Amino acid sequence: MPARKDISKILVIGSGPIVIGQACEFDYSGSQACKALKNEGYQVVLINSNPATIMTDPEFADKTYIEPIDKEIVKKIIEKEKPDAILPTMGGQTALNIIRELNKENYFSNSPIKILGASPRSIDVAEDRKLFAEAMTEIGLETPFSIIVDDKSDLEKIASEVTYPLILRPFYTLGGTGGGIVFNKDEFLPKVKNAIDLSPVSKTLVEESLIGWKEFEFEVVRDKSDNSIIVCSIENLDPMGVHTGDSITIAPALTLTDKEFQKLRNQSIAILRKIGVETGGSNVQFAVNPSNGRILIIEMNPRVSRSSALASKATGFPIAKIAALLAVGYTLDELQNDITKVTPASFEPVIDYVVTKIPKFNFEKFQGTPKVLNTAMKSVGEIMAIGRNFKESILKGLYSIEGDNLGFDISHELLNLKDDELREQLSIQRPDRLILVAEAIRRDFTIEDINSITGIDNFFLREINEIIDTEKLLIKSQGVLDLNLITQAKKIGFSNTHIASLIKKEVEDIYHLLNKNGAKNVFKRVDTCGNEFDSSTAYLYSSFSEDINPFSCEARPSNKEKIIILGSGPNRIGQGIEFDYCCVQAVKSFQKLGYETIMVNCNPETVSTDYDTSDKLYFEPLDFEFVKNIIDRENSEGSVKGVVVQFGGQTPLRIANKLKEFGYEILGTSFDAIDISEDRERFQQLIQKVGLKQPKSDISIGTKELLKKTTKLNFPILLRPLMFLEVG
Repeated sequence: MPARKDISKILVIGSGPIVIGQACEFDYSGSQACKALKNEGYQVVLINSNPATIMTDPEFADKTYIEPIDKEIVKKIIEKEKPDAILPTMGGQTALNIIRELNKENYFSNSPIKILGASPRSIDVAEDRKLFAEAMTEIGLETPFSIIVDDKSDLEKIASEVTYPLILRPFYTLGGTGGGIVFNKDEFLPKVKNAIDLSPVSKTLVEESLIGWKEFEFEVVRDKSDNSIIVCSIENLDPMGVHTGDSITIAPALTLTDKEFQKLRNQSIAILRKIGVETGGSNVQFAVNPSNGRILIIEMNPRVSRSSALASKATGFPIAKIAALLAVGYTLDELQNDITKVTPASFEPVIDYVVTKIPKFNFEKFQGTPKVLNTAMKSVGEIMAIGRNFKESILKGLYSIEGDNLGFDISHELLNLKDDELREQLSIQRPDRLILVAEAIRRDFTIEDINSITGIDNFFLREINEIIDTEKLLIKSQGVLDLNLITQAKKIGFSNTHIASLIKKEVEDIYHLLNKNGAKNVFKRVDTCGNEFDSSTAYLYSSFSEDINPFSCEARPSNKEKIIILGSGPNRIGQGIEFDYCCVQAVKSFQKLGYETIMVNCNPETVSTDYDTSDKLYFEPLDFEFVKNIIDRENSEGSVKGVVVQFGGQTPLRIANKLKEFGYEILGTSFDAIDISEDRERFQQLIQKVGLKQPKSDISIGTKELLKKTTKLNFPILLRPLMFLEVG
């Protein structure tokens, strides 16, 4: 059926400011929805208060209200614009809460306005823990044992009757805010009271602990004719007890048996039917007991989410776009798969590679804050990596996260831990626990021992063990260029830089050895169909290959003049969505000038990593080695006219010097000008040279020199790193 004709104007509610638990994935979903609806001829009215987003550019909606996403303001906009329908499923928890509040006032009871995607009732059932548990019981599915408490409950009595540990899940909060783990009776009262205070409806679920259980997510899309597909299954490497947004996750799920997968698939679809999500994308979360296979339903989001963005980028299936079109009446079989151009959207995506998501944390910005994870989300961003196997995928992920180490390298501080101290730290849900796992393997802790301490599945531990075994062989061969060993390491996913560091050789030696023997990185296309159909979309990732067959690489570079734009990588404090905005605007401008645009980025939340934003998308680490491989592959007959580094924040600037050193053209601001502005000492010299004033300052290297030079300054003083990699 064609798009519905009973509506012409649609109000899209955005997600507002970036906060932990709700980041730029909603700029991605909202932008996709607005574009899709406008292309169908609908008049789109948008409300969003975030000026850094792509979606608040005037071209994305017919009218854009830069206003607080507040119930009363939304009501005023509705009264002024008189929309025929509202789409709340693209604006995260913010948009859903607005609909819930308006519905609580019976605002829609006598209104002709249609709520698209998820009805107010379905939002209530999905978001209200009690209603959700009752709905699951009605269809024969099991949820964890739980009780609901509020500020009228006898908390003292409950505290003495329950069995610990317990999980707190406040009602209607974002990213698990106020939630956490209660380990004993002494913690019960303060933690439960805090959860109640932070809930908009002053209620929290007190739930049996599932710590140590395996966690899975299924991203489901359903249309009005009850056609349903699983876009992607996602497995949390971390067991239950860590918010899924803070977990390392893998797609597709790798440790489910086929029987378990089919059971979770069927249950996901049954849940959407029961909740009443008529159209669009939803995320369903499960816990599976590794000892007996018992399955419990944790929760579902009746909207697109950060997991939806990850699933979209992992598969190439544009969940937000399809969800918006389903909301206005299409069915899955009527919509085309944009990647293949020949298969319908009703084909369930199949991927022949492994995707790993690693969250980005900024604990260093908050000295004294415990680096401990629980059910309340703490990550500020994330990266995604694509590899032909888990080992390649996890290593590319570690190269993408912009940490201080290469791969599973461990810091000197953690390296000095005694074995019993390492064992104790392994039991803590830390952001860097996987690095500790690798160190435990180096010290010959058994896989079974690590599994019992961490709850991480043996499959992943064995894969990491293979990486560490190869690492040991590389270290042992220091100074020797062993082609077989280096090829083995490359197949696993080691970068040339990492190999050179381990064998104590120059990285150029590794390049030369591999090039001489015809071994190199090739590029494969994301095609949504396990290579059953040709991909007409240039959405690519790299993998190592010994195959000298030219057809093994799917990059297919053209001879058109090209510009390569380097993105900003993972969101973090000081470098957020505004840089993605700049990169997308740069792409549009270069396209208007007639250039082929090539985007390089590794952030699954962003508009820049949409397959249709640039002419070509390389989902790769923003590391010099990976960027160099892309430039060299694309630069047929000198067609790459330059690389743009100035729109992606600090991330591309880290490799600007290397780009210059290898003779690649940097467009816009020159490297020297960038270096002057980034290097405090050179900038200070420039200010003095042109006769401008600056606050009195000095430069020191090391603590002793710093203490000595501060005697020349008046306190308080401000400390600034000389060459900083992140803002501030």
